[in-house]
Amino acid sequence: MSNASISGPLPTWLHLMPIIRHLDLSYNKFTGSLTNLPSVDEARYHLVGILLLKNNLFTGLIPRWLCIRTDLHVLDLSGNNLTGKIPKCLWNLPLTAMLLGSNRLTGGISSNALGNPYLEWLQLNDNNFNGELPQDGKSFTSLIVMDLGENKFSGSIPEWIGENITMLTALKLHKNNFTGKIPLSLCKSQHLHILDLGHNNLTGSIPHCFGELDGMKSSYYYDNPISVFSQGNMTQVLKGATLDYTKNLVFVINMDLSSNKLVGRIPESLTKLDALVGLNLSYNNFRGGIPKNIGKMESLFSLDLSANKLSGMIPQSIAALNFLSYLNLSHNNLSGQIPTGNQLRTLTDPSIYADNTYLCGSPLPKECYPHEKPPTTTSKKKDENANEPNKLWFYLDIACGFATGFWGIIGVLVLKKEWRHKLFMFCEVAMDKIYFAVTVRGREAA
Repeated sequence: MSNASISGPLPTWLHLMPIIRHLDLSYNKFTGSLTNLPSVDEARYHLVGILLLKNNLFTGLIPRWLCIRTDLHVLDLSGNNLTGKIPKCLWNLPLTAMLLGSNRLTGGISSNALGNPYLEWLQLNDNNFNGELPQDGKSFTSLIVMDLGENKFSGSIPEWIGENITMLTALKLHKNNFTGKIPLSLCKSQHLHILDLGHNNLTGSIPHCFGELDGMKSSYYYDNPISVFSQGNMTQVLKGATLDYTKNLVFVINMDLSSNKLVGRIPESLTKLDALVGLNLSYNNFRGGIPKNIGKMESLFSLDLSANKLSGMIPQSIAALNFLSYLNLSHNNLSGQIPTGNQLRTLTDPSIYADNTYLCGSPLPKECYPHEKPPTTTSKKKDENANEPNKLWFYLDIACGFATGFWGIIGVLVLKKEWRHKLFMFCEVAMDKIYFAVTVRGREAA
């Protein structure tokens, strides 16, 4: 009875059902608490397998009696108004999926919570969880999807996420307060299709070994292990597009490291990820040029490198991205002519290249000229202009020195009559000697 627009509290007839193996009341308008669900105290009735109550208006706490339902494997209470903490005992259930996103839950995740070796899908996004993640997750080995985004988690990203979770396909830690460097252990997550670390306070550079993430390459073959959610639906939002994917996570392959404090160059090795659909590195402090082989990322649908400190020319190979529908290179230090051809001809919005002073060509109004001097020459002119005041003072010093010496001598001669007479006598004698020497040499020559 999902998506049936049923309102009010849970119906009392649920207590009359002898066995409920799969209960799906999602996408309705049920209100009140979850107390009307058949509890373990009602020995005649059994809730077995799957309980889906997503996107309703339930309030209150997560009922503790759920902890005794050892027959429960999938629990989806996401998209409600549930408050309080997750009961610790709930982590001990043999759940394969725990979906509690988009509520108002609080508290942290203790080390005891990571002891469930059966859990494959953990979704706690869009809540008010806080604190640091446990640094020991040895038993948390079966995870395929881990979504902790849009919370208040802090501290570093634990190394065990990459070390111990060998089948991890989607890791979403966006919009938290994580700090420190991106752990190198994530490079071991060879099945990773979705990596979203955006909107945190991460520092350091992008690990070069990210280019070895096989799950983001076209040569990778992935057999979907998430049979529980074969009829489910998730939404992955990329810049400029919203993609729905069902049954298999291979349809959306995305890397989002935006809005952090990352530095260094964008590794050329990232261009090996030729199955990547979305790449967002915006709002960081990346320097250097755009990787020359960017055109090898032939599956790119969305590319956002805006608000960095990238320089140099846009590689011509970017025109080879035939599926590119969203591009943002604004607010950088890029220069030269904008490449043309193929899919780029459809991207005609000038804001794509805004705030790059030395870029020219369509779709910008600034034309490119064949003899236009590069930015380095302009920089030299700026340096020369900056030195103009120093040159001015140099010439003023020379002029002042000359004036001081000239008028010093003239002033003395005007005031000292005896010195003036001797100077004139010296000049007269010198002129006589010069005249005599010239006359004698002239006669000898004749």
